[in-house]
Amino acid sequence: MKIVSAGEMREIDCATSERFGVPSLTLMENAGTAVADFVLAEYHSAERIGVVCGKGNNGGDGFVAARKLRDAGRETRIVLLADPSELRGDAAQMFRKLAVVPLVARNGEELKSGKAHGVFEADLLVDAVLGTGFRPPVSGVYAEAIAAMNASEAPVVAVDIPSAADADVMGEQTGAVARADAIVTFTAPRPAHIFGSLTNGPTVVAPIGSPEEAIVSSLQLNVTTPADIAPLLAPRPPAANKGNFGHVLVIGGSVGKAGAAAMAGFSGLRVGAGLSTIATPKSVLPTVAGFHPEVMTEPLEETEAGTISLRALEYGRLDALVEHKTVLAIGPGISRNIETTEVVHTIVGKYKATMVVDADGLNAFEGCAEKLKGEGRTLVITPHPGEMARLIGSTPAAVQRDRLNIARSFAREHEVIVVLKGHRTLIVHPDGTVWVNTTGNPGMATGGTGDILTGMVAGLVAQYPARVFEAVVAAVYLHGLAGDIAREVMGEQSLVATDLVKLLPQAFHRVRRAAREKIVRIEP
Repeated sequence: MKIVSAGEMREIDCATSERFGVPSLTLMENAGTAVADFVLAEYHSAERIGVVCGKGNNGGDGFVAARKLRDAGRETRIVLLADPSELRGDAAQMFRKLAVVPLVARNGEELKSGKAHGVFEADLLVDAVLGTGFRPPVSGVYAEAIAAMNASEAPVVAVDIPSAADADVMGEQTGAVARADAIVTFTAPRPAHIFGSLTNGPTVVAPIGSPEEAIVSSLQLNVTTPADIAPLLAPRPPAANKGNFGHVLVIGGSVGKAGAAAMAGFSGLRVGAGLSTIATPKSVLPTVAGFHPEVMTEPLEETEAGTISLRALEYGRLDALVEHKTVLAIGPGISRNIETTEVVHTIVGKYKATMVVDADGLNAFEGCAEKLKGEGRTLVITPHPGEMARLIGSTPAAVQRDRLNIARSFAREHEVIVVLKGHRTLIVHPDGTVWVNTTGNPGMATGGTGDILTGMVAGLVAQYPARVFEAVVAAVYLHGLAGDIAREVMGEQSLVATDLVKLLPQAFHRVRRAAREKIVRIEP
């Protein structure tokens, strides 16, 4: 699903009508119907509904929603923030279809009058004042209506976008913006829907009639949906064997951090890799092997600190391990030991196999990130903001302030796929194309979830070596979705990393089911 700018959305609507023959009145009817359907599905007890409408097309969507809600048996009252004579085009036509006469508030004084103000005392409010074509600031009766909605105790469902929000802003909004408990937008999200924290509830993206060919954007931004990754979760051929689904080699672990490598290795199997081997310091191997009998292990020479030693590279020992492996994952639990850091540099520089680098595998390149290059082979890195900051010689706070540009620049300059973790994890292709992940929650802020992701990325890449970027996008989505399911089961505080692995089968099931649905639901 593409993310489009407000200007591009206007062009999409025009193209839908002019090139593809879908009347603009049909688009408005479908948009208002989508809002009404959402309200009816989500707010069963809201009998009295207030619809606050501006004079533009957003208000026209509101008129349709009000009509549909009234037809469904809800007590619906409408306040129009303009004289009806100011209505034009499709909005005017939808106004004439209303079976009830709206209350009119052309100014603040009329808005505060008894009848108009009573609309804000409903069980639910529909904000149809201003859409994504608006540019701040807002003033006059519209500003007063926004203040009245914000002061109301009723939940607010925004049509397209909360009124007075700038659809193209990726960060915090300025000025007075309507609050929203949910948003129903149409065709494709705008940047503020994804990056703007506009609501504490869901953002629903409803199709209203624009064909895929009309949805064009230059932003190179996409939102991952179940339909995007479901093809990678298709049933397997009856005659399949483990050799068909790749072999993951995890290089990691150290004394005190054996679990990191073990979780990565097993996660690769849980997402469907045929085989998984963990190469780890020999004193750590019994601990790693004891976690999961399905994972194979290989001992490596170690330092006095119980980390991987340079001696592990002697006599072609590692060459034999790497041979015939589909993907290497290096870093989980590997430590920042100086000698082990040299091992990481050697492995990343020497082997041209598809590789996933994470955790201390990334920290090994602090101050020498120029060594971390794709250069004609597939290299995936999965940093959190702290690790990315160390790679570029910055701070985590600075990374968080400019996540998109930093991730894009690093991916292009180093020819790597970047997975910049955090709220709205970014998956960036070396060509600058970005996929934004909207699954996951704060309960996943616990040790080991990154190791689980590393293994999942490696496991899916092992199965789809010709579709690496798609596999990475899918792994990130499934990882967050498993975390969301875990939160439902045990809450955020009690969630631990291995819960994600246990709940991956449910995540697979939800993706397959949700892929059949036309409406996309994005949680905050």
